[in-house]
Amino acid sequence: MSNITVGISDWALSKSADDMIITYSLGSCLGVTVYDPQVCIGGMVHCQLPSCSTEDKTRAIDNPSMFVDTGVSNLFQKFFQAGGSKARMIVKAAGCAAILDSNGFFRIGERNITLFRKLLWKNGIILKGAEVGGDISRTLVLEMSTGRTYIRSKGEERDL
Repeated sequence: MSNITVGISDWALSKSADDMIITYSLGSCLGVTVYDPQVCIGGMVHCQLPSCSTEDKTRAIDNPSMFVDTGVSNLFQKFFQAGGSKARMIVKAAGCAAILDSNGFFRIGERNITLFRKLLWKNGIILKGAEVGGDISRTLVLEMSTGRTYIRSKGEERDL
């Protein structure tokens, strides 16, 4: 099995059953996976901030994965272009914690998941599994051979 690492403000797509897509240190960031079991196409994005329309449109052009609105849309477009089907897509999410914002001032994680759910709702896409919020950092993994998506955090592993 080969690992494809998705960094912060990064994304990856695979058509190989031999791949495992992984991202580390999901704090307030949002990690999203998409998978089509029939054709073995899957991908992941690691978004830092909610919306490019209120943050920085120029940065969104240079790096759409930085923002939830452009990053998730980009991942889904690439997934469909590669042959993934909306009818078969399995979408899961993790992250959106309040790691360094215990007073709730910035609420980045909360804003990330709210915008993501709105994007799904507008496009008629169902979220099949999620572990979001709280105050823990998570590692998100997508195994391409099976579509298994799971979280690792504090020495534990949990399926989404």
